[in-house]
Amino acid sequence: MDKQLIEQLGNELYQAMVERTVLSPLTERFPDITIVDAYHISLHMLECRLSAGEKIIGKKIGATSKAVQNMLGVFQPDFGYLTDKMVYSDEMPISQLLIQPKAEGEIAFVLKRDLIGPGITNADVLAATEAVMPCFEVVDSRIEDWKIKIQDTVADNASCGLFVVNEKAAVDPRSLDLSTCGMVVEKNGATLSVGAGAAALGSPVNCVAWLANTLGQFGIPLKAGELILSGSLVPLEPVVAGDEMNVKVGGMGNCRIRFS
Repeated sequence: MDKQLIEQLGNELYQAMVERTVLSPLTERFPDITIVDAYHISLHMLECRLSAGEKIIGKKIGATSKAVQNMLGVFQPDFGYLTDKMVYSDEMPISQLLIQPKAEGEIAFVLKRDLIGPGITNADVLAATEAVMPCFEVVDSRIEDWKIKIQDTVADNASCGLFVVNEKAAVDPRSLDLSTCGMVVEKNGATLSVGAGAAALGSPVNCVAWLANTLGQFGIPLKAGELILSGSLVPLEPVVAGDEMNVKVGGMGNCRIRFS
């Protein structure tokens, strides 16, 4: 795929995000699109966001659990970039900013030193992590009706939307077993789903190591101070204005969000 087309599609995705409109799947329009093409499109979309004044504050890993992979029909992990305009607390204005939002409970990592792959181990991830905390990511797709293949979601910055973390619930990752810690998600006061750390590639730590090693092949580090969303432990849940959700993670505490 040539540079001009990559930039055109990156611009289309950015405009769809800004205008809250949807596009037909890129994989239908361009059947030969590769994952490498899709990451170049994603980077151009990111450049548009940065040109508009946003700043990178971290990265996210998507499609790590079987539950999410089966829902989306995407059967390998991907990654995207987090910016300062994505993070909210207490109330999240999804009706103003998102198109077809779905919430997912995750564990977020805050790094205290760089991780530069390849060759990053789980021990390296734990040593480089300042704290972990419960998180809601609200993913969104600029692709009509979530009709995505892996190339579509990769190009769309891994379907990034908005997110919230509870920094007050942060703990040292070495104080608990992140593969066995349980997660309970509540919606409007009722239990919605349960999960465990092992749902995400066996452990959220595995996810961060995968990301560091994948990005390391391109010379991209995970940087000290960055926030890393490690992937959902539960199925995605469509949300609308008026919904309230709470996620509890064993050994950490909870994270709550109200949607408007």
